[in-house]
Amino acid sequence: MAPVKLATIFALLWIAGTAYAQDYGWQSAHATFYGGSDASGTMGGACGYGNLYSQGYGTNTAALSTALFNNGATCGACYQMKCNQQSDAQWCLPGTVTVTATNLCPPNSALPNDNGGWCNPPLQHFDMAQPAFQQIAIYRSGIVPIMFRRVPCVRKGGVRFTINGHSYFNLVLITNVGGAGDVEAVSIKGSNTGWQAMSRNWGQNWQSNSYLNGQALSFQVSTSDGRTITSYNVATANWQFGQTFEGLQF
Repeated sequence: MAPVKLATIFALLWIAGTAYAQDYGWQSAHATFYGGSDASGTMGGACGYGNLYSQGYGTNTAALSTALFNNGATCGACYQMKCNQQSDAQWCLPGTVTVTATNLCPPNSALPNDNGGWCNPPLQHFDMAQPAFQQIAIYRSGIVPIMFRRVPCVRKGGVRFTINGHSYFNLVLITNVGGAGDVEAVSIKGSNTGWQAMSRNWGQNWQSNSYLNGQALSFQVSTSDGRTITSYNVATANWQFGQTFEGLQF
């Protein structure tokens, strides 16, 4: 009986580990590209990540249409995509690429949805960094039909917290989030306070209006898949605005 029970346990673990990917089947969309051959034009963006190279996101990134961006709530999520060769064999390349959502592709109401207004609601569209786009399609195509799905994000190191702002306005940029990749809720705790919920300011910048100077800071981060991690005393009591600290990882 023991071998059977062990096999059952491993099967359950495998199912749990793959459940996230299974929950998100392939969907149809279109993709374009921007940012140049080195993706330097993708820096900054509506998620607030700034330099995507130094933040560890590299060139496998994409700007999402309004329908996918969700007012910044999707920032940091990872998508696996492939060119739909059945729909466009001329311009598609085989294989897949995984990108991180780092920006918004703004709508253009002056152009029709099927001729330039690719990111207009309710379209699902990815404006990919050029190096990522060229992994699945030929450059001269300009726009291609794709299939995409949400996948877990794989990150090196822990979740990072960059503390900006000033006294009574703590603006914390949260980056390098593994697992679901996005951030649904954040709480902050000073060494002299209890847990306080933070609010999304923009992108993945979260704010607290409490005076937390001179206190060690702990963070609790929740992602859209229902998981939560708590990183205690990530920032020491002598932290300064502009510094980045690393916590636990999903």
